[in-house]
Amino acid sequence: MSEKVVVLGGGVIGLATAFELSRRNFDVTVLEKTSCGGQASGAAAGMLAPYSEIGEDPDDFFKLCLDSLRMYKKWQAEVKGMSKMDFEFSESGSLHAVYHDADVLALETRQSWQRDWGAETELIMGDRLWEMEPSLSKEIKAAMYYPEESHVFAPDYVKALEAACRLNGVQIFEQLEQVDVVDWKESITLRAKDGRVFKGDRLIVCSGAWSSELEEVFGVRIPVYPIRGQICAYEVPVEQIKHIVYTSQGYLVPKANGTLVNGASEDIAGFRTDVTEKGIARLTNWNKKVFPFLEKETPFHTWAGLRPATQDGFPLIGKLEEAPHVVFATGHYRNGILLSPITAVAVADLLDEKEPYSPLASCKPERFS
Repeated sequence: MSEKVVVLGGGVIGLATAFELSRRNFDVTVLEKTSCGGQASGAAAGMLAPYSEIGEDPDDFFKLCLDSLRMYKKWQAEVKGMSKMDFEFSESGSLHAVYHDADVLALETRQSWQRDWGAETELIMGDRLWEMEPSLSKEIKAAMYYPEESHVFAPDYVKALEAACRLNGVQIFEQLEQVDVVDWKESITLRAKDGRVFKGDRLIVCSGAWSSELEEVFGVRIPVYPIRGQICAYEVPVEQIKHIVYTSQGYLVPKANGTLVNGASEDIAGFRTDVTEKGIARLTNWNKKVFPFLEKETPFHTWAGLRPATQDGFPLIGKLEEAPHVVFATGHYRNGILLSPITAVAVADLLDEKEPYSPLASCKPERFS
């Protein structure tokens, strides 16, 4: 008889983990307080860009992100195959743009250590830059080209993950409002607000920005905090912009549906997900310096999501020492979409008693206690 696993949280990490566990013949149940992918997951820009995002420190977190990027092509094909749903996965490559000579030196330094990790990089300057992206501002001095970096359309990816889970036998319970961990030391028992009880042999905590609510339950520090990320989108002709364009101020991601996603301004606002004029202005004030045509454009859509940030920037992935049948997979901050494959595989490997594919020493869930 297969082990029963309860996954607490139906965001991209919870769904990806449930999908991978179901493929390994675990009996999986997902419990979600609201709707699957309703917070950070469905609101993300979907960038798969570890080289652009992590520019200074090739640590274990960078290795984790890079490993996940490199398994994405196969992973997304498997999700599509199981779900029988399509979603955008674009191997567009990215351009990390800078405006000053001093910043070009920084790009060259970044290129040096990233090549040690097998990065295909090219420093683009002059006319070639505008051949690759004709709409770029002429004020841009140079850009580092990363052909490996990609992006997905996050809302459709999350929907496909959910469908793949359901078609592979995962039970998903949504709109539970509140789920309490009643027992976890010997066995797993959770109770929803409406009184329904869910039991299992293993518990996977994928609660995202709400994970800190479990500190008293497990008796460990779980410093995961909600960071509001605000994003806007413009309507642009398909193929006008071909690459992810990343700057020190943020990013712009072209989607196949003819939208240009611009993110993200961040602030601390508790669990509020309202969009503010000030938050969107932080984006519109600089994006025209990347693409001058945006000076005359107005975003047609604005939204916000909560990003689960940890105190040290590393996610919590691993077993509790006191109760190894409880596994944490939370606190992925801005990288939940990128890290969903590697996290799912890592958790499944832990349950299968296998050596993790990528190093997890820096991600121990009890490291703050």
